[in-house]
Amino acid sequence: MEFFFPSLVGVGLVAGFASWVRGVRVAAALSVVTGVQVGIASLMHPVIPGFELLFLALEGLTLLSIASLLVPGLRPTWWRVLVDWPASAFLAGTMLSLPWAALTVLPWDVPAPWLPYALGVMGLIPSLYTRREAVTLTLGAAPAGPEVAKHRAEASRGPVDGDAPADAVRIVQITDPHLGTFMSVERLAAICQRAVDADPDLILLTGDYLTVPTNHDARALADALAPLRAHPHVYACPGNHDHEAPATVQRALAAVGARLLVDASVVVQTRAGPVEVVGVEHRWRDGARHLQQVLGKPRARPDGVSVPRVVMLHDPFRFEDVPEGSADLVLSGHTHGGQVGLLSLGVDWTVVSGLLGRPDHGLWARGRDRLYVHRGTGHYGFPVRLGVPAEESVLHVRFAGAR
Repeated sequence: MEFFFPSLVGVGLVAGFASWVRGVRVAAALSVVTGVQVGIASLMHPVIPGFELLFLALEGLTLLSIASLLVPGLRPTWWRVLVDWPASAFLAGTMLSLPWAALTVLPWDVPAPWLPYALGVMGLIPSLYTRREAVTLTLGAAPAGPEVAKHRAEASRGPVDGDAPADAVRIVQITDPHLGTFMSVERLAAICQRAVDADPDLILLTGDYLTVPTNHDARALADALAPLRAHPHVYACPGNHDHEAPATVQRALAAVGARLLVDASVVVQTRAGPVEVVGVEHRWRDGARHLQQVLGKPRARPDGVSVPRVVMLHDPFRFEDVPEGSADLVLSGHTHGGQVGLLSLGVDWTVVSGLLGRPDHGLWARGRDRLYVHRGTGHYGFPVRLGVPAEESVLHVRFAGAR
């Protein structure tokens, strides 16, 4: 069955629709993305016999799903289940099959050509749930070197209903919910309700709340975050995607009583004493100077005593630019835990930290400073999570003492 030419026509239709509703630049970008995807799928199509019709149908759903991103608004459940989810699995499988596609030009059989598509389907599972757990961080209990590195010695994980240390600050972090394909209003609202029910001292939101279809829907985000109104100490910082719709994010956060901290701080009384919470703006450039300006200021000193400082910094890669000694604990997201890895199998490896050595999940350290990278409440970008479940944790943070 012919695959390439019908798919190429589909790419043209998507590009034409994009040009009509979003302009030539968006159309050109989508043409490149969909063209590469169709090219890889066209090479894989002949080497997976017996699935020609299914292959073509899934390609059609993929192009339809991509085109639908250009139309603002949350999709109904039936659309997400019947269109977006199978399209995401097929798109992920096609992207993963690039090495197999390269082998099709060689004069021998391609081994297990179905494997990347099986992985794409498997990636739907961790995309649809969050792993609930309690994480105890005993900061300052073990020395750390001068370079940013994984620091497992001060972190332990357990059941979310386990006993918390009496001297710990209890924090629930929600990051990268990305309201959209895999994160419905109802799902995020349930996560927020569980956050409130955990009775934390702080609920901290560390950015990237929306996706392209929801960028102009403050009502949907406010409805999803609505349970947070019941908690007195909810603070937020911006993420990189929030620059696409800053007014939408600001209205939604204000509607639920969440205070947006942009290069600003607040001191909160917790069960373990006062804690300073700092929210940092996301910037792609001039990061070191920006962080020096924000975090180089003297710590808060109620009653003349310096207190622990918790910094909300969306991008964990910027941890290396945090001035030394200026943050007891930095909380980040952004990486979605690495998104592709082996964590679901109990192996602490992802493509981000394993291949690139960059912080993407768990506790990291540099000298006296600590960074905790949340695996993300949702995700956006790569179509599915693969071996890296989303996180829904309660942090029990034990500070060694303010410096």
